[in-house]
Amino acid sequence: MSRPQNYEFQEWWNKQREKHHDLFIDKSETQRLFTSVEIHTPTADPAVDKERTRSARQLSWVCLLKLQQLASSIAYLSNGFVAILRTANRRIASSSVAADSSRSESRLYHAIKVFLVVVLVLLLFELVAYFKGWHFSPPSLSSAEVEVLGLVELVYANWLKIRANYLAPPLQSLTNVCIVLFLIQSVDRIVLMLGCFWIKFRKLKPVAVMEFSENSEGQNVQDYPMVLVQIPMCNEREVYQQSIAAVCIQDWPRERMLVQVLDDSDDLDVQHLIKAEVQKWQQRGLRILYRHRLIRTGYKAGNLKSAMSCDYVKDYEFVAIFDADFQPGPDFLKKTIPYFKGNDDLALVQTRWAFVNKDENLLTRLQNINLSFHFEVEQQVNGVFINFFGFNGTAGVWRIKALEDCGGWLERTTVEDMDVAVRAHLCGWKFIYLNDVKCLCELPESYEAYKKQQHRWHSGPMQLFRLCFFDILRSKVSSAKKANLILLFFLLRKLILPFYSFTLFCIILPLTMFLPEAQLPAWVVCYVPGIMSILNIVPAPRSFPFIVPYLLFENTMSVTKFNAMISGLFRFGSSYEWIVTKKLGRSSEADLVAFAEKESDPLVEGSSLHRSSSDPGILELNKLEMTKKTGKTKRNRLYRKELALAFILLTASVRSLLSAQGIHFYFLLFQGITFLVVGLDLIGEQETELETTGGGGGGGGSDGSGGGSGSRASWSLHSSSVAASVLFASFTKPLSSMAQDSTGLPSVRDSPNRELEPVVPCIILKPEEEEEEEKEMALNLRTEFKERHHKRLSEALPAAPLFAKKIRPEAFREKPVPDSPTTQGVANIRNLMQQQSLLFKWLEVVKTMLAFFTQRIDNDEELRTQLVRVKSELLLLFKRLEVAKTMLAFLTQQIDNNEELRTQLVRVASKLTIV
Repeated sequence: MSRPQNYEFQEWWNKQREKHHDLFIDKSETQRLFTSVEIHTPTADPAVDKERTRSARQLSWVCLLKLQQLASSIAYLSNGFVAILRTANRRIASSSVAADSSRSESRLYHAIKVFLVVVLVLLLFELVAYFKGWHFSPPSLSSAEVEVLGLVELVYANWLKIRANYLAPPLQSLTNVCIVLFLIQSVDRIVLMLGCFWIKFRKLKPVAVMEFSENSEGQNVQDYPMVLVQIPMCNEREVYQQSIAAVCIQDWPRERMLVQVLDDSDDLDVQHLIKAEVQKWQQRGLRILYRHRLIRTGYKAGNLKSAMSCDYVKDYEFVAIFDADFQPGPDFLKKTIPYFKGNDDLALVQTRWAFVNKDENLLTRLQNINLSFHFEVEQQVNGVFINFFGFNGTAGVWRIKALEDCGGWLERTTVEDMDVAVRAHLCGWKFIYLNDVKCLCELPESYEAYKKQQHRWHSGPMQLFRLCFFDILRSKVSSAKKANLILLFFLLRKLILPFYSFTLFCIILPLTMFLPEAQLPAWVVCYVPGIMSILNIVPAPRSFPFIVPYLLFENTMSVTKFNAMISGLFRFGSSYEWIVTKKLGRSSEADLVAFAEKESDPLVEGSSLHRSSSDPGILELNKLEMTKKTGKTKRNRLYRKELALAFILLTASVRSLLSAQGIHFYFLLFQGITFLVVGLDLIGEQETELETTGGGGGGGGSDGSGGGSGSRASWSLHSSSVAASVLFASFTKPLSSMAQDSTGLPSVRDSPNRELEPVVPCIILKPEEEEEEEKEMALNLRTEFKERHHKRLSEALPAAPLFAKKIRPEAFREKPVPDSPTTQGVANIRNLMQQQSLLFKWLEVVKTMLAFFTQRIDNDEELRTQLVRVKSELLLLFKRLEVAKTMLAFLTQQIDNNEELRTQLVRVASKLTIV
């Protein structure tokens, strides 16, 4: 029987062995130590603790696994870097950046490129000096050391002298000026915040003399003033329905309100959709009108000016304006109109914007911070203390008398809302801002749309300041109001703010890294901007986690704002651009509930056109609606100014790292990364392009793409089908019912009682396998046209190229023809000239259509070439007909008593008749 194991002795032995490890070691143990590693693992019972060892082979495998992970990480990073380079190269080379490159190749972009080259050269120079140790002991130009200096050392020593004596002093002066402007603007922000706190503390707000009750059934209709509601829009396919519906469900007597839908769309599909929506609400008893201008000048200002020129406007006292993406609440008019009662000098009641997509992405969150400060602080403080602020262009109610008194809408700038507000203020009118009345709207979700919007918002005020500066000085308002307009409203908030933010953080700060003799204090770089960002974010407290991205993004946007300010101040071409901000048609839950409740009302039941409209019209509108369901592909853009500034700031951060400047390095690093992210279009939603997908089929997209037939297909379009569809689809109505719209294409002026029958010319797109059907349809259309119109005209139009070849100078040479009576010859000449004038009109239509389709066809190069060839032949035909017409008119005037000349003219007329 074996002896039981003594655990106490084993435990004591292990402890002694651990304490005196060197004494108990032997040769075998020494040999084992070189081939194994002890790994102590804690156990629950120390008495049974056992040593676990791993062999050298296992360790080698562990090392190999670590090396494999490291190699895979390096490969992943390198592949990502290469992918970014390829993507950037592809975007630069692609035509997708053509629209932005024309703008990027501006004066500012060229200056930034030169600045980038200079910064890179300076960085290389500083790197050489750093590795040479010249940062610690710079070479001197003293007479004792000049002889022993090398060429590079001599150049560097001269550079140190030049930058210290000639470059640093003016840079320091500019830095001091920008710091002073920065502090003045910061003081203005602090004063505005104190005013806002005072309003909240004292609970100051406008008070209405009277209020409309929620239940208007028992009230007298005459107590409600006449209100005109205007909805200006342009190609608003995504939002037209919700904006029209939100206005039409206003809790206001129908006989005391008129809605004007002011459509400036050049897309025929969108025009028909909006017109059908207006007809739907007309059939429900709403007083709503659809207006479309033939001459689209003046952008939004021209649209509103044209609408205010109607004769029936004089019957209305107030006008409410809503942009296409705005959705006022049903009680909007009841909450705003009462403030005009008893305030005869009140011109405008402005309400606050609320955003349905403020949490959609980082870009919308940052916009929400800016606009919350604008409405909560700037508009409210100015409205309470000085009764003046800039009209926001929408979600406001104007007194029509005030508009007429200040001159109405003018088309001289792209900020017509600010223009009319300034002129009304100079005429002595007052404004009121209602912070508790909100109107839902949509923020741009892509950086491209936001950038264009900000360019317009910052170039327009400079245009206006240049135009109205002397009007402000000559006005009869008080000196305090003049000073407020010039110094605060225009100079400080519209000019100085973008100037110092771009100059200080994008130009001066990188330069001070390479010219260290010019100092930019750390409190200017970090502390004061941080405090100002906190003040800006107070009105939107839920956005506090985004304070750092907000600060960096505002500095990034200073490039766009500075460029817009300069272009507006010096009248560059881009300052007069008006690009409609793209909307995605986002609706809030409250909107949908309110609209659903209205739809459930039996008096307004139904969501589509009544059967009084023609069946073809309903089918066509259904096809047009299906174009809203087409697929969309996202595409990034490259913004070259932002990318160039990103490289400048990152280069300056490297130079700051060499000088061990902590705050400056981190600011430059993160600001450069922000510029890089924005320049690669990685913030917000990407631009979307329509792509033909399966759908209802037949409807045309806004970019000219046709609807699918259930699946994707490769589209082919031939000049024969284009000619047939263009020439014949436009002649399915008599000439008396056709008029020229804004695009130059024939359309039908639909009266309210006329059936909605689409007669717009369209490209007939069919898949390749249906070419035979296409030819058969074109032949049927040709036959129908020949039956309904003049035979000679129907033969001349399709055979325009052949007809052009026949009319040559040889046709006017004298040939023996039978003599005709003189009077008959003159009558033939007159008939021929009348036919020529008619032919000119038809050819003008064909020429306009060809130009229209040439613009809309982007991807089919072969078709483009064919259309251009046909267009050139038509132009040649025009020239030859002009020559013939001029010759005939000249000869007709010269015929007095010359019988021989009259006979020759009759012969020429007979030849032309034969041709």
